[in-house]
Amino acid sequence: MATKKAKAKAKPKAKAKTATKAKAKPAAKKTTTAKAAKPKSKRKPNPAFMKPMNIGPALHPVIGSKPMPRTEVVKKVWDYIKKNNLQDAKERRNINADENLRTVFGGKKTVSMFEMTKLISGHLS
Repeated sequence: MATKKAKAKAKPKAKAKTATKAKAKPAAKKTTTAKAAKPKSKRKPNPAFMKPMNIGPALHPVIGSKPMPRTEVVKKVWDYIKKNNLQDAKERRNINADENLRTVFGGKKTVSMFEMTKLISGHLS
């Protein structure tokens, strides 16, 4: 039994690492790929979003009647909301509708901004 304890007590010495023994790895060669060779181009918008849409009669008092892209419609509705101070003061994600927006929102007094885009798209064709 004494021999087992002696073996357990004997610890192997850890080798000290020295800077002189450490080998430096050779630098890996960089290869150029076809992807890296292309110049970075500016991001192009999806043409489906840029297609002019016909505006429904409920949206005419808010943004006008001439056809415009979906992105412009949402932008103009937000301009209308901010101009008339219709964003809820406490819960900024909610829009408090006035008479013009109530017809767009299907009679609802308050709509979340995420629901708003869904309701607007129903008035575009």
